[in-house]
Amino acid sequence: MKDKIEVFPGDEVAVEEEYLAAEGTFAKDGKIYASQIGLLELNDEECIARVISPNPPNILKIGDVVYAVVADIRKTMATADVVAKEGTERGLGGETYATIHVSKISPGYTDDVSRELRKGDRIRAVVTGTSPSLQLSTKDDHFGVIRSLCGTCKAELRKKGNGLYCEKCEKTTPRKLADDYGDVIF
Repeated sequence: MKDKIEVFPGDEVAVEEEYLAAEGTFAKDGKIYASQIGLLELNDEECIARVISPNPPNILKIGDVVYAVVADIRKTMATADVVAKEGTERGLGGETYATIHVSKISPGYTDDVSRELRKGDRIRAVVTGTSPSLQLSTKDDHFGVIRSLCGTCKAELRKKGNGLYCEKCEKTTPRKLADDYGDVIF
Protein backbone atom coordinates (compact mmCIF):
# COMPACT_ATOMS: atom_id res chain seq x y z
CA MET A 1 0.00 0.00 0.00
CA LYS A 2 1.43 3.35 -1.05
CA ASP A 3 1.02 6.75 0.62
CA LYS A 4 -2.35 8.36 0.07
CA ILE A 5 -2.37 11.42 -2.19
CA GLU A 6 -5.20 13.97 -2.49
CA VAL A 7 -6.85 13.89 -5.93
CA PHE A 8 -9.64 15.70 -7.74
CA PRO A 9 -12.21 14.48 -10.30
CA GLY A 10 -10.53 13.91 -13.66
CA ASP A 11 -7.03 13.41 -12.25
CA GLU A 12 -5.21 10.46 -13.82
CA VAL A 13 -4.36 8.12 -10.93
CA ALA A 14 -3.12 4.86 -12.52
CA VAL A 15 -3.04 2.69 -15.64
CA GLU A 16 -5.21 -0.37 -16.24
CA GLU A 17 -2.14 -2.55 -16.87
CA GLU A 18 -1.28 -2.26 -13.16
CA TYR A 19 -4.59 -1.61 -11.36
CA LEU A 20 -8.33 -2.09 -11.64
CA ALA A 21 -10.68 0.86 -11.13
CA ALA A 22 -12.59 0.64 -7.82
CA GLU A 23 -14.72 3.04 -5.71
CA GLY A 24 -14.27 6.67 -6.62
CA THR A 25 -12.51 5.95 -9.94
CA PHE A 26 -13.33 5.06 -13.54
CA ALA A 27 -11.34 3.64 -16.45
CA LYS A 28 -11.10 5.13 -19.93
CA ASP A 29 -8.69 4.35 -22.77
CA GLY A 30 -6.42 2.25 -20.54
CA LYS A 31 -6.07 4.89 -17.83
CA ILE A 32 -7.79 5.20 -14.44
CA TYR A 33 -9.15 8.58 -13.35
CA ALA A 34 -10.55 9.93 -10.08
CA SER A 35 -14.33 10.45 -10.15
CA GLN A 36 -14.49 12.28 -6.82
CA ILE A 37 -12.38 14.41 -4.49
CA GLY A 38 -10.51 12.38 -1.93
CA LEU A 39 -7.41 10.41 -1.05
CA LEU A 40 -5.99 8.03 -3.66
CA GLU A 41 -5.33 4.53 -2.39
CA LEU A 42 -3.27 2.22 -4.64
CA ASN A 43 -3.53 -1.29 -3.23
CA ASP A 44 -0.68 -3.39 -4.65
CA GLU A 45 -1.93 -6.63 -3.04
CA GLU A 46 -5.39 -6.47 -4.64
CA CYS A 47 -4.20 -4.41 -7.65
CA ILE A 48 -6.98 -1.84 -7.25
CA ALA A 49 -7.04 1.95 -7.36
CA ARG A 50 -9.69 3.72 -5.29
CA VAL A 51 -10.40 7.24 -4.11
CA ILE A 52 -11.69 7.52 -0.56
CA SER A 53 -13.85 10.59 -0.13
CA PRO A 54 -14.06 12.36 3.25
CA ASN A 55 -17.73 13.06 2.48
CA PRO A 56 -18.96 10.36 0.09
CA PRO A 57 -22.28 10.71 -1.75
CA ASN A 58 -25.26 8.95 -0.19
CA ILE A 59 -25.89 6.38 -2.93
CA LEU A 60 -28.54 3.72 -2.30
CA LYS A 61 -27.56 0.06 -2.40
CA ILE A 62 -29.34 -3.26 -1.95
CA GLY A 63 -30.38 -3.77 1.67
CA ASP A 64 -30.68 -0.06 2.53
CA VAL A 65 -33.83 0.89 4.44
CA VAL A 66 -35.50 3.96 2.93
CA TYR A 67 -38.48 6.25 3.44
CA ALA A 68 -40.57 7.16 0.42
CA VAL A 69 -43.83 8.74 -0.69
CA VAL A 70 -46.06 6.70 -3.01
CA ALA A 71 -46.34 8.73 -6.23
CA ASP A 72 -48.60 6.54 -8.35
CA ILE A 73 -50.47 3.24 -8.33
CA ARG A 74 -50.64 1.03 -11.41
CA LYS A 75 -52.11 -2.40 -12.05
CA THR A 76 -48.98 -4.41 -11.17
CA MET A 77 -46.83 -1.90 -9.30
CA ALA A 78 -46.56 1.30 -7.33
CA THR A 79 -44.05 4.06 -7.93
CA ALA A 80 -42.51 6.06 -5.11
CA ASP A 81 -40.14 8.95 -4.54
CA VAL A 82 -37.44 8.01 -2.04
CA VAL A 83 -36.83 10.94 0.30
CA ALA A 84 -34.44 9.57 2.93
CA LYS A 85 -32.22 6.65 3.89
CA GLU A 86 -32.50 5.33 7.43
CA GLY A 87 -29.51 6.13 9.62
CA THR A 88 -28.29 9.17 7.74
CA GLU A 89 -29.20 12.83 7.65
CA ARG A 90 -27.40 13.52 4.39
CA GLY A 91 -29.50 13.95 1.26
CA LEU A 92 -29.57 11.24 -1.35
CA GLY A 93 -27.37 11.25 -4.42
CA GLY A 94 -28.39 9.37 -7.53
CA GLU A 95 -31.70 7.83 -8.49
CA THR A 96 -34.62 8.36 -6.09
CA TYR A 97 -37.54 7.28 -8.31
CA ALA A 98 -38.42 3.69 -7.36
CA THR A 99 -40.89 0.95 -8.18
CA ILE A 100 -42.55 -1.64 -5.96
CA HIS A 101 -43.84 -4.68 -7.87
CA VAL A 102 -47.12 -6.19 -6.66
CA SER A 103 -45.28 -9.38 -5.64
CA LYS A 104 -43.01 -7.38 -3.30
CA ILE A 105 -45.67 -5.45 -1.39
CA SER A 106 -47.14 -8.00 1.01
CA PRO A 107 -46.04 -11.42 2.31
CA GLY A 108 -49.42 -12.85 1.31
CA TYR A 109 -50.86 -13.01 -2.18
CA THR A 110 -52.28 -9.78 -3.54
CA ASP A 111 -53.31 -8.89 -7.06
CA ASP A 112 -54.57 -5.38 -6.29
CA VAL A 113 -51.87 -2.82 -5.51
CA SER A 114 -54.49 -0.24 -4.50
CA ARG A 115 -55.64 -2.46 -1.60
CA GLU A 116 -52.11 -2.30 -0.13
CA LEU A 117 -50.81 1.19 -0.97
CA ARG A 118 -52.35 4.52 -2.00
CA LYS A 119 -50.97 7.63 -3.64
CA GLY A 120 -49.49 9.93 -0.97
CA ASP A 121 -48.81 7.16 1.57
CA ARG A 122 -45.55 7.51 3.48
CA ILE A 123 -43.76 4.17 3.50
CA ARG A 124 -40.68 2.45 4.87
CA ALA A 125 -39.15 -0.04 2.43
CA VAL A 126 -35.97 -1.96 1.70
CA VAL A 127 -33.95 -1.56 -1.51
CA THR A 128 -34.01 -4.86 -3.43
CA GLY A 129 -32.42 -3.69 -6.66
CA THR A 130 -30.57 -0.72 -8.10
CA SER A 131 -30.09 -1.67 -11.73
CA PRO A 132 -31.56 -1.04 -14.23
CA SER A 133 -33.80 0.95 -11.85
CA LEU A 134 -34.36 1.40 -8.13
CA GLN A 135 -36.66 -1.34 -6.75
CA LEU A 136 -38.19 -1.56 -3.29
CA SER A 137 -40.00 -4.14 -1.15
CA THR A 138 -42.41 -3.76 1.77
CA LYS A 139 -42.98 -7.50 2.37
CA ASP A 140 -41.57 -7.76 5.90
CA ASP A 141 -43.57 -6.69 8.98
CA HIS A 142 -41.35 -3.66 9.66
CA PHE A 143 -41.96 -2.30 6.15
CA GLY A 144 -45.06 -0.75 4.65
CA VAL A 145 -47.21 2.32 5.26
CA ILE A 146 -46.04 4.38 8.25
CA ARG A 147 -48.33 7.40 7.76
CA SER A 148 -51.37 8.06 5.58
CA LEU A 149 -54.03 10.70 5.03
CA CYS A 150 -57.70 10.18 4.18
CA GLY A 151 -58.34 10.47 0.45
CA THR A 152 -61.54 12.43 1.10
CA CYS A 153 -60.90 14.86 3.99
CA LYS A 154 -57.07 14.63 4.32
CA ALA A 155 -57.24 13.83 8.05
CA GLU A 156 -54.53 11.55 9.37
CA LEU A 157 -55.68 7.95 9.36
CA ARG A 158 -55.52 5.82 12.51
CA LYS A 159 -54.67 2.13 12.68
CA LYS A 160 -57.71 -0.08 13.21
CA GLY A 161 -57.14 -3.83 13.01
CA ASN A 162 -55.18 -4.57 9.84
CA GLY A 163 -56.35 -1.41 8.09
CA LEU A 164 -56.75 2.32 8.55
CA TYR A 165 -59.69 4.35 9.83
CA CYS A 166 -60.70 7.99 9.27
CA GLU A 167 -62.42 9.40 12.36
CA LYS A 168 -63.96 12.30 10.38
CA CYS A 169 -65.34 10.30 7.43
CA GLU A 170 -65.82 7.11 9.45
CA LYS A 171 -64.30 5.07 6.61
CA THR A 172 -62.03 2.05 6.91
CA THR A 173 -59.48 1.23 4.21
CA PRO A 174 -57.06 -1.70 3.85
CA ARG A 175 -53.28 -1.11 3.70
CA LYS A 176 -49.99 -2.98 4.01
CA LEU A 177 -49.00 -1.40 7.33
CA ALA A 178 -45.58 -1.31 8.94
CA ASP A 179 -45.54 -2.80 12.45
CA ASP A 180 -45.06 0.69 13.93
CA TYR A 181 -47.62 2.61 11.86
CA GLY A 182 -48.21 6.07 13.29
CA ASP A 183 -45.17 6.03 15.57
CA VAL A 184 -42.70 7.21 12.91
CA ILE A 185 -42.09 10.93 12.42
CA PHE A 186 -41.49 11.58 8.74
